Amino acid sequence: QVHLVESGGGLVQAGGSLRLSCTASGRTLYHMGWFRQAPGKEREFVAALASIGSKILYADSVKGRFTISRDNAKNTLYLQMNSLKPEDTAVYYCAARYYGVVSATREEYDYWGQGTQVTVSS
Repeated sequence: QVHLVESGGGLVQAGGSLRLSCTASGRTLYHMGWFRQAPGKEREFVAALASIGSKILYADSVKGRFTISRDNAKNTLYLQMNSLKPEDTAVYYCAARYYGVVSATREEYDYWGQGTQVTVSS
């Protein structure tokens, strides 16, 4: 198993930037992803990164603005968010998947963090 803790959320104006962090403890070698959920909407895929190698997936809505990365020495996953828009406002969740391949499907992830709130004002 793995325990995930997100941090870095907050309030930012449209056009600004924010970096989210997800620190993992426990079993290693997981595929990692970021999802988000706004009030009244389903949890949706944002970005994902394979446990080994360089395969990366992005949702069309964030491609070119968000960057997913990791620091293996610190067991930490990052989401750098630039050119933020009000529609990016949501609770952002870190997720981990052990088996299979890196995925954009919510149901295929095994572990989740508690979430961190991101609010973009205009």
